[in-house]
Amino acid sequence: MATFSSIKRMADDPNLTCIPPSYVFQIEQAVVHLDDVEGGEETIPIIDYSLLTSGTREQRIKIIQDLRYACQEWGFFMVINHGVNEGLMKRMLKSCKEFFHLTEEEKMEFQDKHVLDPIRYGTSFNASVDDIFFWRDYLKVKVHPEFHSPDKPTGFRQVLEEYAKAVRVIVRGLLGGISESLDLDSDCIGRALDIESSLQILTANLYPPCPQPGLAMGFPPHSDHGLLTMLIHNGISGLQIQHRGKWVSVDGLPNAFLVNTGDHMEILSNGKYKSVLHRATVNNKATRISIATSNGPSPEAVVSPVHDLLENGCSPAGYIGMKYKDYLELQQSNKLDGKSCLDRVKV
Repeated sequence: MATFSSIKRMADDPNLTCIPPSYVFQIEQAVVHLDDVEGGEETIPIIDYSLLTSGTREQRIKIIQDLRYACQEWGFFMVINHGVNEGLMKRMLKSCKEFFHLTEEEKMEFQDKHVLDPIRYGTSFNASVDDIFFWRDYLKVKVHPEFHSPDKPTGFRQVLEEYAKAVRVIVRGLLGGISESLDLDSDCIGRALDIESSLQILTANLYPPCPQPGLAMGFPPHSDHGLLTMLIHNGISGLQIQHRGKWVSVDGLPNAFLVNTGDHMEILSNGKYKSVLHRATVNNKATRISIATSNGPSPEAVVSPVHDLLENGCSPAGYIGMKYKDYLELQQSNKLDGKSCLDRVKV
């Protein structure tokens, strides 16, 4: 692969007044605020994690009901009172910012070569096949079941390892609650997909200021592979999710995780819980940094609808089984186009 020019390098040029034609993206402009959705009666679901893990029986039942609603109606929710130290979250964001501020030569040591490489630095989504490029640089690191990390900047490895472990704890708890919300045993999803060997990938995204934000897209509409994606950001807006056919701008609460359901949550629930389409927009004033941690099954797990949800054979499976690592390679090797990869495993 030829050496690419990063978005950061392009955006740092003081003479940049317009974007190259290869970055012009046809954007759906219609974006609504929650006040305009369904008469303003809807709000993004908020899950109090502390009540899921240590609340009273009645509180826990209510939180599981809230998870059912969030997964069925939104595919998205915020998690508060999760126990992850706010300082750790800030250090993770700071470390990723420091990575993107390394010299181009230092970052190119981790240049994206294959979609399954344990450490990948690149731009756009898959620059080798993209027709239109996206206003984004990224760092992707596999942190579980085997831990990997860049050796720079100083201290990055330690913060990454601590942060990834903390996120896995929350994900296990959420998956237990989601399993119960499907009327399954709390450990059903974990057993079926070998969660102890789960594939966890941390993706740091850099969206520098863009001189023509109305023409560019940070990341196009897509759904995520895996079960749950846990996202934090540096306070700059840009995330939008699709809800009831409309794009809704999302600003998370301080120190909260933004969580969306992925394709494999849709598959294992046999379509009861859908993965959510979302996208990232850009602005012309400030750099946005987000950190998305995808949490999936074991790479070797063949993911198909959970047997207990098929009502002893009365409900047909709506998805064929596919090994998780094969699905991941299929998605990452092609152009990003909505839920096109998920469509390939639908019956």
